[in-house]
Amino acid sequence: MCGIVGYIGKREAYPILIKGLKRLEYRGYDSAGVALISNSGDLNVYKAKGKVSDLERSTEAKDVSGHIGIAHTRWATHGEPCAENAHPHYSASGNLALIHNGIIENYATLKERLQQRGVKFRSQTDSEVLVQLIEYIQVSNDLDLLGAVQVALHEVIGAYAIAILDKRHPEQIIAARKSSPLVVGIGRDNEFYLASDATPIVEYTDKVVYLEDGDIAVIRPGDELKVVDMDNTRMHPTVKTVDINLGQLEKGGYPYFMLKEIFEQPDCLLDCMRGRINIDADNVTLSAVIDHKDKLLSASRFIIVACGTSWHAGLIGQQLIENYCRIPVYVEYASEFRYRNPVILPTDVVIAISQSGETADTLAAIELARKQGAFVFGICNSVGASIPRATHTGAYIHVGPEIGVASTKAFTGQVTVLAMLTLALAKARGTISQDEYVKMVRELVAIPEKMKEALQANEQIAQMAKIFTYAHNCLYLGRGYCYPVALEGALKLKEISYIHAEGYPAAEMKHGPIALIDSEMPVFVIATRNGMYEKLISNIQEVKARQGRVIALVTKGDTKIRELADEVIELPETMECFDPLVVSVPLQLLAYHIAVCKGKDVDQPRNLAKSVTVE
Repeated sequence: MCGIVGYIGKREAYPILIKGLKRLEYRGYDSAGVALISNSGDLNVYKAKGKVSDLERSTEAKDVSGHIGIAHTRWATHGEPCAENAHPHYSASGNLALIHNGIIENYATLKERLQQRGVKFRSQTDSEVLVQLIEYIQVSNDLDLLGAVQVALHEVIGAYAIAILDKRHPEQIIAARKSSPLVVGIGRDNEFYLASDATPIVEYTDKVVYLEDGDIAVIRPGDELKVVDMDNTRMHPTVKTVDINLGQLEKGGYPYFMLKEIFEQPDCLLDCMRGRINIDADNVTLSAVIDHKDKLLSASRFIIVACGTSWHAGLIGQQLIENYCRIPVYVEYASEFRYRNPVILPTDVVIAISQSGETADTLAAIELARKQGAFVFGICNSVGASIPRATHTGAYIHVGPEIGVASTKAFTGQVTVLAMLTLALAKARGTISQDEYVKMVRELVAIPEKMKEALQANEQIAQMAKIFTYAHNCLYLGRGYCYPVALEGALKLKEISYIHAEGYPAAEMKHGPIALIDSEMPVFVIATRNGMYEKLISNIQEVKARQGRVIALVTKGDTKIRELADEVIELPETMECFDPLVVSVPLQLLAYHIAVCKGKDVDQPRNLAKSVTVE
């Protein structure tokens, strides 16, 4: 959730840190801060509630000199959003400053112990407890900073990514991680960068080290990066190359990242399929299926674990795999799966889906599945993230960095990878005819062009959105493959416009939600000509009989539903199993334009974070 940036080298640190924080704004936050060891040797900490721009304004007349610094954007867990609770946190003496992502679960016990020994606290956060504990151990045991961090982390229960400065040693940053991501960038001129993910780093270097759980990095300019564990055993991390186009981190003329990412989807899905579908569009090749064919084909069942939008993609994957591969599939919220003592068998394949690759609950579900002998397949967007490293194999979705908090291109990328996985498995299992297989592959390749056609409804949807800014509640209905899309459409509206919305299987409307329908309730119905078309017409008639306002997403040329609905959005025809990829586009645009009409911050909706790295 929170964001970390650090720099040590020959340049002025402050501009690099501020730009880095701005790159991390998409993660969601409520306050920001920076700590610098100045050219005169002072440890200066500046913090502000609100945006990074508020922090910048608060430092205009301050000393922001220095070649070493750490910075942070905070998403409140312990203590309300305010400057006092923002990071970095000072130690009691003022010698140390610390930033922290994650949650210290035993902070209350540690805090009480430190208070009994005379330590005074300035904030209500769990993070300040950690810096005070490190200093207490350092002073009590006459240890250097690394030694004190190692002892302190042995006492900590919870998740953390931390970075610490000591003004008495302006030549180093100490960083450590457990269950929260942290990346060290290796610069070209005896300099190092530190960040929660690679986005603040790629402007300066493409060489990075992803710290593993239990790693502690000692970062000194001019020296080789030193990484040890909590028992001081030297680790040997691998330097990796990050492939992120800097242009992907800019809005490119769009008013919001979300709109840019919606319009990027046709090209993103081509990138997702590139190298996996041959030039004749008659064969899908996934290296994970080739390399682990026996495990995947002998599975007694698949269990999909995910959260939020990724869970909706999993529901579509369930229908694809069961329909074409004839393997039973169960879809679980990772947050529930990890705690309910599930039955996991060595013959199970667990598919973990996460855009960021850092979702805490999904990581915990993977750990549980592995301990019980299951084979784990990851579907992720972020190369080098924790989930790809924790799984046995998997597939990246390759849609590029997604900056908007409300997921768009990652969702369609996940569905595309699940479709390719389905096709590869179905062919290997012999559960699909060659004619049907080739037909599906070719239709999947055609989806990007059909998405472009769907995007042409943007202006129509922008005008339509003005009508629905009045709504306090909305209902989204779909059936079959499009029921999960109804859930996703409702989630998008809730996330960025703050309008209450619910997605339902259309037939379930009669079992409760129909009581809510009146002239003030917009009902969005996914009614393409595939699947249960006639039954959807009946559902629409039920809504109209109760004065509900129907906005229907229909196949191009439809006349029956046009006569019934108040508003119609036409979409190109595709196979039923690929409807979610085309139908998602207008629902994303609808949520976007309604939120804009309501004056909401589309890219940074309140209370939300892009990457949920804590429980």
